[in-house]
Amino acid sequence: MSLSECKYAGTPQMDNRYNLHSLSTSEKYRRRPVMPLFDLSPANVPENLEVRWVPLLSLTSLRSISKVKVASFLLGLTLTLFIMASYILTWDRKGLLFTPSPFQLRPVVILTGTEALELPSEKSFIDMKLLVKSISSKLEYTPRKVPDEKDVIATDSRLFSVIPRQFLPGIKSPCWHEELSSNVNTDPYRRNLFTLRSKSFRAVCDYLRTHFQEHLYHRDGKQYRLRCLPYFYIIGQPKCGTTDLFHRLLLHPEVKFTTMKEPHWWTRKRFGYIRFKDGFQECFPVEDYLDLFDLAAHNIQEGLIGNSSGDPSKLQLIAGEASASTMWDNQAWSYVRGDEEEAEPPFLAQDFIHAVQPNAKIIIMLRDPVERLYSDYLYFKMANKSVEDFHQKVIESVRLFQSCLSETSLRSCVYNTSLSNAMPVRLNLGMYIVFLLDWLTVFHREQILVLRLEDYAANLRVTIKKVFNFLSVGPLSDQMEAALTKRPMSNTRRAADRSLGPMLHATRDLLREFHHPFNLKLASELDNKAFLWTAA
Repeated sequence: MSLSECKYAGTPQMDNRYNLHSLSTSEKYRRRPVMPLFDLSPANVPENLEVRWVPLLSLTSLRSISKVKVASFLLGLTLTLFIMASYILTWDRKGLLFTPSPFQLRPVVILTGTEALELPSEKSFIDMKLLVKSISSKLEYTPRKVPDEKDVIATDSRLFSVIPRQFLPGIKSPCWHEELSSNVNTDPYRRNLFTLRSKSFRAVCDYLRTHFQEHLYHRDGKQYRLRCLPYFYIIGQPKCGTTDLFHRLLLHPEVKFTTMKEPHWWTRKRFGYIRFKDGFQECFPVEDYLDLFDLAAHNIQEGLIGNSSGDPSKLQLIAGEASASTMWDNQAWSYVRGDEEEAEPPFLAQDFIHAVQPNAKIIIMLRDPVERLYSDYLYFKMANKSVEDFHQKVIESVRLFQSCLSETSLRSCVYNTSLSNAMPVRLNLGMYIVFLLDWLTVFHREQILVLRLEDYAANLRVTIKKVFNFLSVGPLSDQMEAALTKRPMSNTRRAADRSLGPMLHATRDLLREFHHPFNLKLASELDNKAFLWTAA
């Protein structure tokens, strides 16, 4: 199915497919009737049949039995029950009894005291050494096969019919002139779907609409508008400081961002969904996405007006985009191609970004995956948040991932939409190396800047200068640099969430052990031991 044929909204077929996929494994099990542990009612008996209980031993017969025999009988019964209980406990520990089926959430008793949860007994349900060994062995896989460019183009021919293969020379950002139809008096933003989602962009559209005619380019009796794509992308990860970096880079006079942060176009809105729970909506066309950069395009166009009257410095302006889903979220493919059984997404977001602009620059912000997961848990609004609840959700998520890994490849589990929806916490988002290696299959290493949030927070000035050098933008004045570095941190933790305190030691230990092979591979790939996060 081509993305050019994006007609999902309101179709029963897509709604049914969405409902089938959107019901997570945990929800399926929650909806099942709860059965008592021991059912004392007789089985397979019609409701209208009278059932009488016959005592095994009557009082009369008991009197005829000697006290010695009674004592012997009770002693034998006690020993039998003790032996049976010992076998049952042994079988459970060995995984021979009461073992959940793959992806099944087995109930866990949430203890009330934090001291009880600190005990290693919770961890005993998961053989971490075996799991870590399995992860380490499966991390040594061959790089994915990059799809042919012709197949990428065929998948979304509309995208490639709007964006040209060559951009204007002399302009730093990837820009081109788009010919307008004869009727340019109509509102160019009246149908933009982003205006329905963003008040700030709606306000910008009012300004752009007013000044639209002033920024048109005239040649040979035709009119053109300047269109631009981002020069760079901040692609992830969530809860790793991308919002703060976005706001600080906005202070640089050569950097122009989209009016709204996180448009999520490459991973979500171009497919026609905002949130999976809402089902498929109307697809956001590429023209709507390009409108987000019109403010930057108008500034750049001012540098193109005339050979002498224009401002040459504006030709060096760069547009940027920051969506923390771009690095990892390719779940839409499982919905678009839901009728096809595929272990991994057939295409990734980076395939399309690279096809339209192979020279794009990519910025990735990472954080200790253990702390990232806890921050992610606290970020989402839910009732009864607690360190104990987080602990149980981590255990359930690790169990689910372990079950998946026993059946298929590591990459399949990382990208598995059903598994991702079933896990109570987003454990897979901290498996950074899997996503990074996939981005490196299409972009060169020098096009990707990988930062650590810990370094960013400890020495903001040094890290920001590293970003400026990567983007090849000029240094700031002392006044601008002071304003940039003194700006308060964005997207900090809510007071109610801070009151919960740090995660339990048992949770942290389990997560550190789980993420270690991923971090080890990441540190090796980046040749930087800081990405082991051992000192955190």
